[in-house]
Order: sequence, then structure tokens, then C-alpha cells
Amino acid sequence: MPNQATATAYALQPELVGRLAKFFPQATPVRIPVKLSRSEGTEAERSLSSDTVIEFGTSCEVLFATERPLEFADRVLLESKDGSLRVEASVVAVQYHPNRTVVAARFLKNVPNWIVKS
Repeated sequence: MPNQATATAYALQPELVGRLAKFFPQATPVRIPVKLSRSEGTEAERSLSSDTVIEFGTSCEVLFATERPLEFADRVLLESKDGSLRVEASVVAVQYHPNRTVVAARFLKNVPNWIVKS
């Protein structure tokens, strides 16, 4: 049964992130797999990373769900699998759900053309 619960949690992830995306009118669905880690704290805290998916993005923010306990103003590092995106961001919104934290994080620096609308 634990695998079924995990599968259900991942299936609900886009829906949960979509609820937070309603507060970001410019958010566009993207689905970009990334590695998430903290960019501040102790070395042990920074060395912990997890995989997640950026579900929505704006020109300066990303929205995703994670199993990690993140709080407002935490700094995170997001790295895409192909290395095309490596950016530090600060958590600007959080919604807590059972086994999931839904997060919006704002880039600390300008990231030109990371998302292109058609």
C-alpha cells in the first residue's frame, strides 16, 4: 500500500500546484524536472537534494511541490537535468498538504529566456 499512496500523492501534485498558481496570473504550465536543494544553511542541509518538477513558471518565479519542509524566505537551488537551468530562488509562498509542500519561489537574479511563451 505505501507505493499506492506515493503514486496517488504524485498524481495529485499538478492539481495542488495549480491551486497555488491561481495566485500568479502570469503562471504558465511548464513541467520541467529539476533537482532541488537548499542554497543556505549547514553543509549537511545544502547537500540534501531531491527531484521535483516545476509545474508552473512566470518570468521570475517557479511553482513546484516537494516532500521537503520549506518555509517562507528559504533559499533554494534549482538545477535542470541537462544543466540549462541553474538558479537560486527564495520561497515567496507556501501551501502545506499531507506529505507535500507546494512552493512558489522567486529567482534572486534575472534569468533571461528561461521560459518562452508561444
